Amino acid sequence: MFLYSIGTVNPTIVPPADPRAPPPGDAPSRLRKIIHCDCDCFYASVEMRDDPSLRNRPLAVGGRPDQRGVIATCNYEARRYGVHSAMSSALAMRKCPDLLILPSAMDKYRAASRQIMAIYRDYTRDVEPLSLDEAYLDVSGSELCQGSATLIAREIRQRVYDTVGVTVSAGVAPNKFIAKIASDWNKPDGLFVVRPHEVDAFVAALPVRKLHGVGQVTAARLDRLGIQTCAQLRDWSLIDLHREFGAFGRRLYQLARGIDERPVRADQERKSVSVETTYVTDLTTLEQCADEIRRLVVQLDARIARAGAARMIRKLYVKIRFADFQRTTVECVADATNAQTAVTLLAKGLQRRAQAVRLLGVGVRIDEDTAERHGQFSLFDDEAGRNVDDTNEAGGETPAS
Repeated sequence: MFLYSIGTVNPTIVPPADPRAPPPGDAPSRLRKIIHCDCDCFYASVEMRDDPSLRNRPLAVGGRPDQRGVIATCNYEARRYGVHSAMSSALAMRKCPDLLILPSAMDKYRAASRQIMAIYRDYTRDVEPLSLDEAYLDVSGSELCQGSATLIAREIRQRVYDTVGVTVSAGVAPNKFIAKIASDWNKPDGLFVVRPHEVDAFVAALPVRKLHGVGQVTAARLDRLGIQTCAQLRDWSLIDLHREFGAFGRRLYQLARGIDERPVRADQERKSVSVETTYVTDLTTLEQCADEIRRLVVQLDARIARAGAARMIRKLYVKIRFADFQRTTVECVADATNAQTAVTLLAKGLQRRAQAVRLLGVGVRIDEDTAERHGQFSLFDDEAGRNVDDTNEAGGETPAS
């Protein structure tokens, strides 16, 4: 059906408005309504959906303990024993002897993810997937559910549960930063809303470790400066924060005030995934650095499934920042990655400067087309461990969790 606007000369055909479409104008100039949706222990939830007998027992998805496997995710029953993602499967079994570890079933998880993302797109065209089970939605201009982001989030959560059989935790806020924190507030199966007039008080009370980009090293540094909360961080001027933290100081200044103008980028193509750590004490030997690279690889092995990039790898790289703040990156063509390859790249990078090391990172460059040319790799194969994680957007270090 079309609406007609009758003029004095010729009628003009005007198509009906898409209720999902955002209003005209730039995002920062208008009040935004952002939803962050995060499925609860997604892979484990899919397994429990398909086999209800698994619901009341400790369950994880990951690699075998006898093959240096790593936990990708686990249900909340397992978490009560201290099991968590990125933990070695052997350690997880010691913490919880009754833990059942299932191998990953990526085809099944991808199918569930496609259903979930399709539901999100019923409410807005502006959906930015972060992984198979996580996404941002900008519903600022939606006329659905009376234009209420809270009602949209509530309806989405119910539809995903009814259709896919997994629970979703959601956060609603005026920007991505606060929405992501809010989605974690009432996990699992929760909804938390931070309204515009609540932003100032909500952010002021946040511990600084909740800020995106603040890992253990930066948190410890802030603590030494007497800064534990965002309210305390606000006492520092932009100039002082820049002097203390460099370019990241500006980001800290903004986040402490709840400022985040990043738009939701619909179906943004991911170019790389990585994890990195900044060290309180500089690393001075190849052996120290190699041990850290191996530790990072273990963490990345657990996170490959969350990134959904196992079949997209085209290069492996190691990033080094030296004590004099000079950086170097060494990479090689690869369709898989393992610890020994990463250590080899590390050694080449260390030869470039006679300096102690302040930061190490490891990651992969990915290509969507690669997935079509290659079959699915074993996610937790010791010979081809996948090393991927979300690249830190904020510029601080990525916590090793």
